Amino acid sequence: MISNWIKTIVLLGILSAILIWIGSLFGFNGLLAGLIVALFINLLSFLFSHKIVLFMYRAKEAKISEHKDLHSMVEEIASQAKIPKPKVYIIKSETPNAFATGPSYSKACIAVTTGIMKLLSKDELKGVIAHEISHVKNRDTLIMTIASVIASIITFAARFAGMFGSSNSEDNRGNALTLLLLMILTPIVAIIIQLAISRAREYLADESAAHITRKPSYLAHALAKLEAGNKVHPISAENSATASLFIVNPLSGSSLLSLFSTHPPIKERIKKLNELRV
Repeated sequence: MISNWIKTIVLLGILSAILIWIGSLFGFNGLLAGLIVALFINLLSFLFSHKIVLFMYRAKEAKISEHKDLHSMVEEIASQAKIPKPKVYIIKSETPNAFATGPSYSKACIAVTTGIMKLLSKDELKGVIAHEISHVKNRDTLIMTIASVIASIITFAARFAGMFGSSNSEDNRGNALTLLLLMILTPIVAIIIQLAISRAREYLADESAAHITRKPSYLAHALAKLEAGNKVHPISAENSATASLFIVNPLSGSSLLSLFSTHPPIKERIKKLNELRV
């Protein structure tokens, strides 16, 4: 668990270093407007994205009278994790999946599909709920927002530098190779690091879930079933931007490059879970 926290800190540090490097080449004064815009957009996303995502998937708050067992499970695991019980939502979809969202403990939400409740046993579903509770407990929404803010600013800064760098003085102009590096490679590196942070948080949530339930096998068995289930019932392509929210990749097929994957390989996640001693 500590290694995943260290990895996250190091990756966030690298993102920050890239931003400082760009600033050292061109100065922050010319980028101030872009900085403000990026911060504002990401702040709005952080505060309201959970409502938008729930609306996108037509999630309905689960009634206790209809989903008593699910509410009891969430309450029990939240109590074990020592956080307030998140709100529980149901998504009518054959795609067996789940996600957690919300900017704070008080606004946290966990959404599960009807497909996942059909597919998994009670113990396996408990492992999934523990994973999502762990995302809430570990403040992953906040961490990913910070990473997104820095990556967005880097992308804007690189584009700004490429567009207006040639109008600067000779000392600040830079050569064509530097501009090419800023415009093309820097945003790609920022995205890769951002996705690497996302994968590190998934590993951390898996490990945290195993410690909460004391049964790593619950989540390990669930992941194996979910990987197969999501290949049979993937979500629509237009919702690909929210794929990183889910416990397993809900899109059909696999990523062209592992560097650009929002999720670690399921086999690797299961292996790490099976190696845990809790």
